Amino acid sequence: MFGVTSRHHPPPLTPGQKFHLFLKGNIDPFNWATLGIQAGISQAQNNFPEYGQGTAGYAKRYGAALADSTSTGFFGGFLYPVLLKEDPRYFRLGEGTIPRRIVYSMTQEFVGRKDSGGRTVNFSNILGGFTAGGLSNLYYPSNDRGFGLTVSRVGISFLYGSTGGIISEFWPDIDRAVFHKKVANPPPKP
Repeated sequence: MFGVTSRHHPPPLTPGQKFHLFLKGNIDPFNWATLGIQAGISQAQNNFPEYGQGTAGYAKRYGAALADSTSTGFFGGFLYPVLLKEDPRYFRLGEGTIPRRIVYSMTQEFVGRKDSGGRTVNFSNILGGFTAGGLSNLYYPSNDRGFGLTVSRVGISFLYGSTGGIISEFWPDIDRAVFHKKVANPPPKP
């Protein structure tokens, strides 16, 4: 939740802060675990059969997933936001009906914020997805390269991003409801 804010008018991030946000998200153990699960599913389904099976095949799938995640984060969360003066954070709506919040969270994949505060097409995210998808042609097996597969990977990336937006929108509410119960008899104030 590093890149999530509930503030409606936060100050813009500096280039250094945008890099720190990318780095923090990239080294997050939750990210590594998610990539491990993704690589395990890919192995179980024998995606990218040229990678083989066993530990070596799993390591190659994990490495490809890590490279995808890192390049998407670098380009879509740091480089393009700095160059295009866009804010890479997720801006929570935090109120309203559930359907409205779901639609809002999904649109943030394609509608972003400028550093100046206005809304814009989320060029950073879109260009970041296509740049990372194009780079993936360097390390995916030869049978899994090409324009159509690149576009497919970008679509999957947007789907993951939309899912992440929904989680970012609702997680604070779920966390508060499930994990932070009110104390029955709070201690008296001094």
